[in-house]
Amino acid sequence: MTFCEFRRAFAVVTALAGTCAHAGNWVDPVAAPAEIMPLAEHSLLLDLARAGERYVAVGARGDVLLSHNGREWHQAPVPTRATFTAVSAIDAQIWAVGHDGVIAHSADGGEHWSLQRQDPWKPAAEGSDALHDSRQGVPLLDVLFSDATHGYAVGAYSLALRTEDGGATWKPMSVAAAPAEAAAKTVDKGADAGKDESWTMSQGEKTIGQEATPHFNAIARTGSGGLLIVGERGSAFRSRDGGVTWQRQQLPYDGSMFGVIGYAGEHVLAFGLRGHVFESTDLGEHWNLLDTGTQLSLMGGTALPNDGAAIVGANGIVLVRDKAGAPLKSFVDQPAGTIASVLALGNDRDLLIAGENGVSIYNPQ
Repeated sequence: MTFCEFRRAFAVVTALAGTCAHAGNWVDPVAAPAEIMPLAEHSLLLDLARAGERYVAVGARGDVLLSHNGREWHQAPVPTRATFTAVSAIDAQIWAVGHDGVIAHSADGGEHWSLQRQDPWKPAAEGSDALHDSRQGVPLLDVLFSDATHGYAVGAYSLALRTEDGGATWKPMSVAAAPAEAAAKTVDKGADAGKDESWTMSQGEKTIGQEATPHFNAIARTGSGGLLIVGERGSAFRSRDGGVTWQRQQLPYDGSMFGVIGYAGEHVLAFGLRGHVFESTDLGEHWNLLDTGTQLSLMGGTALPNDGAAIVGANGIVLVRDKAGAPLKSFVDQPAGTIASVLALGNDRDLLIAGENGVSIYNPQ
């Protein structure tokens, strides 16, 4: 299961379980306010951010949690019950994105929220021949702000948005153009021809090449101002002009990347499926595979001082690199379960982590 599928599967479960205000009355989670729950800090949380002097955690059912020390948390009222998948902050300005194309914003450190965008799926009008937009209703999977006005949001089926006014307006970016050869190619199913369709892809389908509209799982910005998006089937896209134009790349691995960390210059770390971590110092022009010692999928990461990194993922895996060039050391925080996000907490080695069992603090020893 990919990280995108992991998050979407949880969203389906929580939507079915938590969107009925009264028996027989279905409530659209986009329009319903998040419920204040006493155990929210122990429920599914998918991302973390530092907003000024406080920490922010976001997750299922529109949960937004706030803390001044990473230990005591309180839940903020939010005008949507859509699952949040990612959060970004510039001082007290916070943006959270998630399912149904939702983008929520807070201007006061997370205490009060408003919706800047929502795009739930709508069926075509009866009798209409218009093609449905495949990106309508899809989840946004990451958000990045470089300052209080310039931001980016990316998601499934190559959905990419850009704002230059703090989110008051969001405009689509043209990032993933379908490769001409992929658009024209048909799959030769060989011995599978004539058989009934199934959920299992043929070998030909697995090796067809570049996806025309791959899911965008994460976006990062480097010290040079370069942007890098990583996604499905090893796809990557970079921009050196603030997102105006993009160049498609391919990592030396066909599995999906679920996260990317930006450093000074054009230095990046990308990580994802089956424990793969790749490093580049030229914004993805060349990649080096790092030894992780694991095949567990890696889902979240954060930069540490001296170009270090902490990367987390399935089964409580925690990888830590103390500085650039140092090996990745492996730890396990078993009570955390699958970990989706990590953030450095203070000046010591404590890490703030969030995942399927909520938010907690872990110190790799």
